[in-house]
Amino acid sequence: MDLLTVNDEPGNYPNSYYAASADLLAQQPRARGDLECDVCVVGAGYMGVSAALHLARRGYDVILLDAQRIGFGASGRNGGQVSRGQRVDQDELEVLVGLEHARAMWTIGNEAVDLVGTLAASDEVRTEFREGVVHADHRRRFVAESRDYVRKLNDEYGDDAIRFLDRDAMRDTVNSAAYHGGVLDTGSGHIDPLELVLGLARMALAAGVRIYEQSRALDIVDGPKAIVRTGEANIAARFVVLGCNGYVGGLQKDVAARVMPINNYIVATEPLGPERQEQLVRNNYAVADSKFVVNYFRFSNDHRLLFGGTESYRYRFPSDIAGAVRRPMLEIFPQLRSVRIDYAWGGTLGITMNRLPHYARLSGNVLSFSGFSGQGVALATLSGQIAAEAIAGQAERFDIMASVPTPRFPGGTAFRSPLLALAMLWYALRDRL
Repeated sequence: MDLLTVNDEPGNYPNSYYAASADLLAQQPRARGDLECDVCVVGAGYMGVSAALHLARRGYDVILLDAQRIGFGASGRNGGQVSRGQRVDQDELEVLVGLEHARAMWTIGNEAVDLVGTLAASDEVRTEFREGVVHADHRRRFVAESRDYVRKLNDEYGDDAIRFLDRDAMRDTVNSAAYHGGVLDTGSGHIDPLELVLGLARMALAAGVRIYEQSRALDIVDGPKAIVRTGEANIAARFVVLGCNGYVGGLQKDVAARVMPINNYIVATEPLGPERQEQLVRNNYAVADSKFVVNYFRFSNDHRLLFGGTESYRYRFPSDIAGAVRRPMLEIFPQLRSVRIDYAWGGTLGITMNRLPHYARLSGNVLSFSGFSGQGVALATLSGQIAAEAIAGQAERFDIMASVPTPRFPGGTAFRSPLLALAMLWYALRDRL
């Protein structure tokens, strides 16, 4: 099955709250004929649009392709959380790559959030970056680990934007009996994800980027100038940047072997009003919990609870997304039992075995950035800037990230979904223990 079309209509955004409320761009043309550029970027999500923008600002002639619409994939459908660091905690990273390398990756992760905040302040981005993400412990035994981790970041990393929440402080912040403690990170934040990527696209267009929608890259032919082939165009480029994440498919089989597409689901409730919002989550913070199959939620500008939960490893979305997500939402907030759900949608993201981004130089002039594993609002946006640096010959940050090995998923493309589904069933059961 084709992930780009199995759950969605070609050329149309999903029926999400984001698409219904966004200031959408006019549809861009299809790529046709023989075209040339300095850099062809494939995939118009955060990574691709950011790469195109930062390359154009450096003076490169850039073509940006998307098989559907700008921000059509995970970039326009996610929970909007903009988190610092990497998807893996620093103590785990220190074991994996060593202390110095882990500290460099921490810095890069923090620079990612700073970049999103800077870009969000532009007039072209028609939404605000809001500070504060709560990491909530759904088991009592995790609370001591959270306390120790905060102490580690305070003492060893000099981080004063993160603090520990005991049970009372957590209950005062998130009005749910489901959580026993956790962490508040005011250095992280949240944003409307579709408005962010659309704003980046407006900036890219203003910088001279040629954007072509409904122009699926079918093949890349290596050479002194790579040729990117779509159904109606051949694009000759000195460099190619792939930002396809979970949608890479057969375009690049080595990347596809290391980046697994999974589906995740979100609902938007009816507007609850500012008072009820504050009763549920104080200070307009975003929240993510400690489950492996994570629950994450925040409020929209019109006071809807945007709640994400449940995952699947089949191509097709469930027939009743609202019902599937309502169950974990009511486990956290049983007081919302009578609340109406106005929107429910799914999306496909890309994960890696180690939950760290996969950076790769596939050949001398083809680079790939993917596998952001649920932390792409920040890391994919920064990866676009890093792609521009690498093409310009400044590869320090690229090398830091690319030197982290990304294992292949076992079983190949034929068997990895069933194997991962079995593993995820185990983790879902473990979440209940």
